[in-house]
Amino acid sequence: MDGEVQFFLEKSNLSFSQKKIKRILGLDPGLANTGFGVIDCVKGSCHLVSYGTIETKPDFSHQNRLLIIFKKLQEIIKEFKPDSASMESLFFSRNVSSALNVAEAKGVVSLCLALNKIPVTEYKPNQIKQAVTGEVKADKKLVQKYTQMLLKLDNPVKPDHASDALACAITHSHFSDFNLGVKI
Repeated sequence: MDGEVQFFLEKSNLSFSQKKIKRILGLDPGLANTGFGVIDCVKGSCHLVSYGTIETKPDFSHQNRLLIIFKKLQEIIKEFKPDSASMESLFFSRNVSSALNVAEAKGVVSLCLALNKIPVTEYKPNQIKQAVTGEVKADKKLVQKYTQMLLKLDNPVKPDHASDALACAITHSHFSDFNLGVKI
């Protein structure tokens, strides 16, 4: 019943003794792949902590796939201790079964965050695109490019689910009220 979690770590030169740093967990829920991205923010500046995906195998039962997402997200929360979380609001697609799977994964993610007392904010896809790229109609490649630039990374964030999760975290950093404090 083991799912796979892929982590990508980037060293940050932030000092956690600085109390004004806030840690955001961005999430891109999905049944097959749930992307996550963790960033530290202070005074409008964001720094990558980690990102990756929680992958579930299609040959597992549906309920076990949801359980894997829950357990792996619990581990991520325990390791990174986010102050808040963000994810994209669900929009209804033409593929109803796919939308239902995403909705169920999102429900599991929401439950996990609630049990850990982590406040979560949802953003519309256009809000995320606007916040990260300045373009409401930006495509995935442009969001990926700007995510890389904003986090000052050498390489683009892959896979797309992790990039989308980081973009959601960056959006939350722009709209949240905790971007106050010390400069790094």
